[in-house]
Parts: sequence; structure tokens; C-alpha cells
Amino acid sequence: MGKGRLEAFSDGVLAIIITIMVLELRVPEGVTLEALAPVCPKFFAYAVSFVYVGIYWNNHHHLLHTVKKVDGWVMWGNMHLLFWLSLVPFTTGWIGESHAALWPTIAYGAVLFMAGISWLLLQRAIVHADGNESPLRRAIGEDWKGKLSGVAYAAAIAFAFFDPRIAVVIYVAIAIVWLIPDRRITRALEHE
Repeated sequence: MGKGRLEAFSDGVLAIIITIMVLELRVPEGVTLEALAPVCPKFFAYAVSFVYVGIYWNNHHHLLHTVKKVDGWVMWGNMHLLFWLSLVPFTTGWIGESHAALWPTIAYGAVLFMAGISWLLLQRAIVHADGNESPLRRAIGEDWKGKLSGVAYAAAIAFAFFDPRIAVVIYVAIAIVWLIPDRRITRALEHE
């Protein structure tokens, strides 16, 4: 299989994920600004999740530019990532509906944590498929940003037991860190 087919399938899944999330937003009951108040937590959860899905889409696009060979491990690694991302609409709806209650906040963080783990596994599968001369291997190095994100997600889940708002702040902070474009892959491909 060529990487174009893998990218097209992934793009379609990510587009559906965003569509499902926006369909969960309901129109306010009234026509006043006060009628928006009950929708605000749901919209905030949607906005954060939209950013996360956008970050994964953007980075996935760059990641696939490094791929030379798609094997079964790469395909299953990609499916593993898409599985966890497909749960984002569920946890987004739950955390938004519950106003960031304990278990929805933990579930949201667990899905983000597992998506991050699956991202690291997908990177490993690509490096394995492409061998020692993998452009991705040169680009990511030790990938401290990815590993530190995993630690931050785990910390956020732990903090949620004390105050779920702390966890939400950490989730938002991680998204902000990843909003800054990662130029490692672009630089590695420029040197080929």
C-alpha cells in the first residue's frame, strides 16, 4: 500500500471525528445571551478537542511525508492512533456535559494519553519499516516533546483527583505547546 492511501483514509477519519464533535453541540434553548451560558462548557470542550484533532492532523500529514515504506506494522500503528482519536468526540461530550467532573475529566485525559502513546508507537513502526536511514529517525531524535507530553497527561489525570480544573488547565497547556509547529521533520526532509 502506498502512503497516499493511508493518508487519505486517515484524513477521512479525522474529518468524521470533527464532524461528530460539532454535531454534539446543541443550539441554545433561548435567544438571549444568557441562553448561551449552559452551552459554554460544551463549546470550550469542543474548541480544545478541535485543536487537538487539528494538531494530530497537521502532525500526521508531516509524519507521512517521511514514510518510504508502508507495512503491516505502520498500518496497524495508524489504526491504533485513529482508534484513540475516534474516542475524542465521546470524551469531549462527556467532559463538556458534566462541566469537567472527575471521571469525565479523567477519561478525557486517558484518551489523550493513549493517543499520545499510539503516536509514539506509530513513529516507531515507521522508523522500523524504513530502516536505519529513516528520515523520521533523524527528525525526531529522542522526541522529548512527545515523551514529556505523556508525563504531563499522566500528571493531569492524577491532579484530577484533587481538582479536575487543574487537569483541564494541563490539557490546554499541552495543546498550546503542540500548536507551535514542530520543524524537526521539515528540517530533516530538507537535508535529504
